[in-house]
Amino acid sequence: MSGGVDSSVAAALLVEQGHDVVGATLKLWGGESDSGCCSVADVEDARRVAQQLGIEHHVFNLTEEFEYHVVAPYVGEHARGRTPNPCIECNRSMKFDRLLHRADRLGFDRLATGHHARVTSGGEDGRPMRLRRGADTAKDQSYVLSMLGQAALAQVVFPVGDLTKDEVRAYARRLGLRTASKPDSQDVCFIGRAQGREDFLAGRIALHPGDVVDAGGRPAGSVDAVELVTVGQRRGMGHGTDGARRYVTHVDVGARRVVVGGAADVLRASVVLPLPTLTWVEAPLSSGARAVAQVSAHGRPAPCTVELDDDDAVIRFDDPQRAVAPGQTVALYDEREPDAVVGAGIAG
Repeated sequence: MSGGVDSSVAAALLVEQGHDVVGATLKLWGGESDSGCCSVADVEDARRVAQQLGIEHHVFNLTEEFEYHVVAPYVGEHARGRTPNPCIECNRSMKFDRLLHRADRLGFDRLATGHHARVTSGGEDGRPMRLRRGADTAKDQSYVLSMLGQAALAQVVFPVGDLTKDEVRAYARRLGLRTASKPDSQDVCFIGRAQGREDFLAGRIALHPGDVVDAGGRPAGSVDAVELVTVGQRRGMGHGTDGARRYVTHVDVGARRVVVGGAADVLRASVVLPLPTLTWVEAPLSSGARAVAQVSAHGRPAPCTVELDDDDAVIRFDDPQRAVAPGQTVALYDEREPDAVVGAGIAG
């Protein structure tokens, strides 16, 4: 229970269905926070909702694990000029690893969360579990869960996955839950709104100014911190001599250099996912298999072909796509059942 409306309603639905439910809130961030699910107010909201529902509520302190598995890698990736997704790493390492293991040790049958996604059973014929998009396409969170495999899917429940966000809020209002009208979290939970990403990173790593050049190496401006720039970025890159907007095509932290180009220059026909970063929901795809790629939480799905060799998976798009920043997660969906996740990897 993060203190938001989705996890509040997830707990309420399970209580209504007659399950023996215990609420658990993770204390993940030891520093100041006014956003996400790590603030004191969010923990209090979760506790009060549990009280309204008449269920036990516990807070598990996992701050050291969160620092090691999520925060430190986030900082390290920026230092290398890559674009991490801390929410995916939190799901991978904390919610569906540490918390899932703790729930198992405590004797619980399932771990339920408020994610907008669905898990469907393969039935009695031995078919694998499938991870699918949530019913509300605007709130679908299957992308940030795309690293889950069969072991986790057999133990998790997403009670609000079949509901739209409006239906979730309406249910919360009917029950009088204090989180019914609470806004959705939009920020990285360990970076306060007043602080911002630059100040947070500046407190942990050195940030360096960098030169901006065009594809021919000609000067095109400067940036205050090359570690904060990401491939595909348009903001702050200005316009070319032709008046067209410029986009980041390459970031070289070591050389303190950012390369920019026009809209066409940032398009790519493929993206490489190193094999060690790949996870599969079911069985691995074979080389040459068709899939649909999604490169951000609400990005446009892109039909593609997956080509495998000894080191990498090369995702070849049917139509050129905006360049995928190194460190960004690429989720793969079933071409025949485009609401079903088949796997994910991290761009090299």
